[in-house]
Amino acid sequence: MTNNQKEKIFSSKFIQNFLENESTVTLKKYKFAEIASSLAYYLKSFSNINKLLDYVCLIFKHIFSENLILIIPLNYEGGIWNENIKISAVDEYLTIQEEINSFLNQFHFSKNFKIKEILIFENALKNNFKDYKIETKKINSRGKCRGFIYIFSKDISGELITEDSNFNFIENCLAVGLENYYLIKTKKKHENVDREISTGAEIQSRLLPDYCPIIHGIDLAAHCRPALQLGGDYYDFMCLKANISEKRKEKSRWAFVIGDVMGKGIPAGLLMTMLRGMLRAEVLTGLPPDRILHDLNQLAINDLDQSHRFMTLFYSDYDPRTRKLRFANAAHNPPLLWKSSEQKIVKLDAEGFVLGLQKDAEYHCGEIKLNENDLVLYYTDGVIDASNSLGQRFDEERLILILTKLCKQSFTSQEILNKIFKKLDDFTGQNRNLEDDASMVIFQVK
Repeated sequence: MTNNQKEKIFSSKFIQNFLENESTVTLKKYKFAEIASSLAYYLKSFSNINKLLDYVCLIFKHIFSENLILIIPLNYEGGIWNENIKISAVDEYLTIQEEINSFLNQFHFSKNFKIKEILIFENALKNNFKDYKIETKKINSRGKCRGFIYIFSKDISGELITEDSNFNFIENCLAVGLENYYLIKTKKKHENVDREISTGAEIQSRLLPDYCPIIHGIDLAAHCRPALQLGGDYYDFMCLKANISEKRKEKSRWAFVIGDVMGKGIPAGLLMTMLRGMLRAEVLTGLPPDRILHDLNQLAINDLDQSHRFMTLFYSDYDPRTRKLRFANAAHNPPLLWKSSEQKIVKLDAEGFVLGLQKDAEYHCGEIKLNENDLVLYYTDGVIDASNSLGQRFDEERLILILTKLCKQSFTSQEILNKIFKKLDDFTGQNRNLEDDASMVIFQVK
């Protein structure tokens, strides 16, 4: 049989014409091998589950014409697929076919269908049609039940159809077809989720600064590398004065922020976005860093409490005119300050609790005056927690050592940032993904 003939056999038009006037064509003239070949060809080019069920019913009808066959498939969610229940029967079974349809309309499967409920249905079916021998066959695929087949026979003493090799072949093809349908649905679902995640990642990436602002006497660089498409890391630069010219902003006070929501992926990304909005509103009040964190914690406590998550955050503001940096810490990794005059690194830290866990949490404010060539590195724990194939951590000590060597040379902030990420990649391995989001912000006093 040619491919054109096969395509014609299971076209919608063919099935419709056959059902309306079966005397014009009969499948009996085809050998079962040819029917099997066309069915296999159909499965290879599978696209319509309803058409497949109709085609299987046609085959059943003309190969097992002495029987009525009821097919009850399960849908993608494992429930009874009511709209695709099929009955295969010749004209002499029309009366019982109507009775079965009436019975199905009266028997309501629960919305949260469980496989064990089918026993109740089968008992009711046998009690209502005692004049028939009813055989039952599960449609199984990949170890899961995909539906049920019921064979009604007037010959109570006859051989079991479920033991017929032709029947089992068709039933197996039907199982493959249903499985194909579920796989296609799963694939489409995953594609939809991927598209939504990609859209979310694109939106979230736009929430992070596209570029570093121009601030008088400061060389800035920043980068976030999420472990997944959506991440829970956050950094930001915000001018504490709104509605002023770009030129005036250069010498105004600026807030530098870096934070990390516990976890990664979609939940962390959503919470990060929520906290970003809260923080940006708080920053415009111009309050000291410790007060900013206190108020942010009060705003976020209810939302984060319900999510069973928390956030670490380091908040600082810098005045280019005085070179004073004020800061408060909500249990985030303390930034590393390179003191050029002393050729050493110290940690910028202040006592404080994570955001979202403790309503009465207190925060303290620290302050330091920066000098020429001083440098501050803000980072998230995804940097120091990165591990290599041996399970070794990149750790803070290694980061301090690398930063110290780089600060002793005449590199820009962006060059230092690139080199640290390069060291991180060399340590973890080029083809090894980070286990957590990794973000760094560097600013250097010129």
